[in-house]
Amino acid sequence: MTTVIRETKETKVQVEVSLGKGVTQVDTGLKFFDHMLSTFGRYAGLDLKVHARGDLTHHLMEDVAITLGTAVQKVIPATAARFAERTIPMDDALVQACLDAGGRFYYRGPLKNRLYEHFMRSFSEHAKVTLHLRVLRGKDSHHATEAAFKALGLALRDAMVDEGTVFSMKGSVALEVK
Repeated sequence: MTTVIRETKETKVQVEVSLGKGVTQVDTGLKFFDHMLSTFGRYAGLDLKVHARGDLTHHLMEDVAITLGTAVQKVIPATAARFAERTIPMDDALVQACLDAGGRFYYRGPLKNRLYEHFMRSFSEHAKVTLHLRVLRGKDSHHATEAAFKALGLALRDAMVDEGTVFSMKGSVALEVK
């Protein structure tokens, strides 16, 4: 299990993540956000605990994204399959997530809601994943957002499968800072 705690004068966030069965306990004080985080954990196959409080919704969501991304980055196996894609239909929405969990950040959206767009960018940056999200169809922002969390979760689950070997032409990459 990986535990990451982030405290600022605006927020306090604690996240616990481990590879598991998708059991979640989420309490941010924001019901829809709690639902999205629980959905992500369930679909990613991560046992996930999140407790967070903050002054503004934007600060809270951003700091949860940073903390969760950092924790997820720590549980991705070095010999992960890395690449995955999932497309999820949800009512009127159809959303595709393409992911590379190989340690390099890049994000491309957009989602229909700017707070959730910012969440995905911050999560991707701190998880050190490349994530492309495409809303292929959908007028209802709720459905598009939830389909995005489901697609991200399932793609991450597929990308984290331990293949037993480093999946890169470079092999293992070592970086030493002194």
